[in-house]
Amino acid sequence: MDWNELPLFFQEWLNYVSDASQKIPGSPIFLRYIKSSYQNDPFRSAIELFLFLFALRYLLAPSYSVKKHKGYVKLTDSEVDELVDEWTPESLTAPPTPFEEAELEKRPVIVGPSGPKTRLSSGRTITNLATLNFYNFVANETLKEKAIQTLRTYGVGPCGPPGFYGTQDVHMRTEADIASHLGTVACIIYSQAFSAVTSVIPAFSKRGDIIVADTAVSYAIRRGIQISRSTVRWYEHNDMEDLERVLKKVVKEQAKKPLTRRFIITEGLFENIGDLADLPTLIDLKLKYKFRLILEETWSYGVLGRTGRGLTEHQNVDPILVDMIIGSLAGPLCAGGGFCAGSADIVEHQRISSNAYTFSAALPAMLATTASETLNLLQENPEVITQLRDNIKAFRAQIDPRSEWVRCIGCAENPAQLLVLKPEVISSKGFDLHEQQLVMQEIVDEALANGVLITRLKQMPSALGVPLKDQGWQASAALKVCITIGLTRKEIEKAGTVIRHAVTKIVSKRR
Repeated sequence: MDWNELPLFFQEWLNYVSDASQKIPGSPIFLRYIKSSYQNDPFRSAIELFLFLFALRYLLAPSYSVKKHKGYVKLTDSEVDELVDEWTPESLTAPPTPFEEAELEKRPVIVGPSGPKTRLSSGRTITNLATLNFYNFVANETLKEKAIQTLRTYGVGPCGPPGFYGTQDVHMRTEADIASHLGTVACIIYSQAFSAVTSVIPAFSKRGDIIVADTAVSYAIRRGIQISRSTVRWYEHNDMEDLERVLKKVVKEQAKKPLTRRFIITEGLFENIGDLADLPTLIDLKLKYKFRLILEETWSYGVLGRTGRGLTEHQNVDPILVDMIIGSLAGPLCAGGGFCAGSADIVEHQRISSNAYTFSAALPAMLATTASETLNLLQENPEVITQLRDNIKAFRAQIDPRSEWVRCIGCAENPAQLLVLKPEVISSKGFDLHEQQLVMQEIVDEALANGVLITRLKQMPSALGVPLKDQGWQASAALKVCITIGLTRKEIEKAGTVIRHAVTKIVSKRR
């Protein structure tokens, strides 16, 4: 073939290929796409060709075999079983300390219902001041009948999240009951109290937003703050002057930056100290500096106020002024789950953005009904709250000022009374925090030996490897005594005397 005939040959070959491709169904559309694509964007055509060749190479490549890998060692079945038996997985938790092991060995086991008088596995019947059964709703026959009736009607649980066939009419009724009781526009209920606050905070506060929180907030709040990944500023516990200083600093820092969401987070009744937040001042500061207020009332709802509405009723504050009120339906209300009350927009946002609501099974209908019934009991019988406070007063009279070693901290309305060593005792004995915890556990054991079950304040240990200066606020070692109306005034006074004598016996022998 002459070189002059070569271009003519290629032209004939291309015409032949073009004619042949025209016979393939859909080929004109494909060729038209290639021509227009090349004319409009040849770079895209090159990328598409590369991706096509890469996909073709990937599909035609032989499968990878580990047996051909260099250094591959073939093991017999017995050798594989032996290696599996020898393998020890790394523990997900730190090993228990000797102190924790000793505590576990002495921990009592309750048989039957956990009422004011409780029977242990050893056969002894003791006075139980370690349960949150403040109003003795556990023994209420009306509540039991309602719970059994609901169980037979709705079953054990909805087996699905609220947004996906998990919501039942009892859930909607409970939400309406809580909103009506608190005096808010709307309410949303969660299947677990701990998950409520840990989900509400990150549902609203995101990376780049600002959170100003009390240094003494509970572990659940700290977890919610951590999950939100927001910028956090702490203020000294219940120090409103320090809070205003922090708010001023935040406003000044953010003056020339893009607008962000800003929140103040605090507890109504502090779990680790037992005192109350200054809600009127918090409202004034949040309005002055344009922050939103998240009030966590796990320990105050059902306890404070004339009808148990919580801190807003106790300090005569309109609940509408609080952006979000988070609380628990367990404990005083003898049910389970948690809630968040606020405006309609606040509630509806959580139904699609709160992890614990969206991805967790809904609250069992039996617990929702129990919560509604206990709320009705508190509103119809406010004298039970008065009776509880009388018992608290009787107990405190046995400790303060009669004891030389411990004192009651926190507010007088708190049914979970906290007893800490007096500062002069700590200094004279030279106790550090660990030694104080040892003393408190010995007092718990001594009180149990004398027929009174109490517990001590516990908190999550600090993360491994975190320096002491970065561990944050630490709660004091304390005894935790839960008062109940299931006991008479004389029984409460007797239990207080037993605890005071146990404190005297244990602390006095310490050198």
